[in-house]
Amino acid sequence: MNPFSTTPKVSVILPTYNRGWIVREAIDSVLGQSYADVELIVVDDGSTDDTRAILDEYGGRLTVIRQVNMGVSAARNAGIRAAAGELIAFLDSDDYWISGKLDRQVDYFVRNPQMMICQTEEIWVRRGKRVNPKKKHRKQSGMIFQHCLPLCLISPSAVMMRRQLLDRVGLFDERLPACEDYDLWLRITCREPVGLIDEPLIVKRGGHDDQLSRMAELDKYRIDALAKIIDSGRLDIDQRRAAVLMLKEKCRIYINGCVKRGRHQEAGDCQALADRYGAILGTNIGDETLGT
Repeated sequence: MNPFSTTPKVSVILPTYNRGWIVREAIDSVLGQSYADVELIVVDDGSTDDTRAILDEYGGRLTVIRQVNMGVSAARNAGIRAAAGELIAFLDSDDYWISGKLDRQVDYFVRNPQMMICQTEEIWVRRGKRVNPKKKHRKQSGMIFQHCLPLCLISPSAVMMRRQLLDRVGLFDERLPACEDYDLWLRITCREPVGLIDEPLIVKRGGHDDQLSRMAELDKYRIDALAKIIDSGRLDIDQRRAAVLMLKEKCRIYINGCVKRGRHQEAGDCQALADRYGAILGTNIGDETLGT
């Protein structure tokens, strides 16, 4: 049964910052979709290049939100707050969609009214050449929380979700300069299954210098996200144990990096954090209060 009273509106949120050299392809891939009821919201996060002029060329075909540079989380959140759609999709400004992407995902939700989020497979391009993802990057479906702990297995550009899911779990954490998607996926996957359309419907491009994924010390922000989800009260006993083990492992890697670079105070602080959360593993796992 179709859970929507009418054909659902899809709001596409596209944040961008100084991506005038590539943003047209992302925008055109949305406007070229055959799905009819879609609004494209582009959030210009304080660009200083020719992004403003490029966006102005599209006129009323898209909605533009301009703000001072506050980071990708704040940009996505501004777009979400302005969105009118029952379904929310994201597109990074260096990626683009393949024809039919929106139709396939909307159809997925119509056929699976119990699902709150789904993503598609993707094609990877690095420095202009197609590459094959490693086995560890293979996308999963269903209850994938523990699979998501080592690294992101959900790509923002591949995702569509019901608006009410974000109302329930919250928006992107604007305190995180990177790994903000990792943080959101942990909050979602600990409670919700993730659907997967086994068809590559996005092209995910990388290798350029301004990618957040190239930022140093990404594990620092993953550790922050893990600490937050452990403290959230959302996790069951098994999930919490798995999250603590992953936090300890990421702390070990980060501490080794700090020591090599002579940042001994930072290494000590991270060790103290690992020890504090590691103490949870010494608690009786059968204790009903462990997950609270």
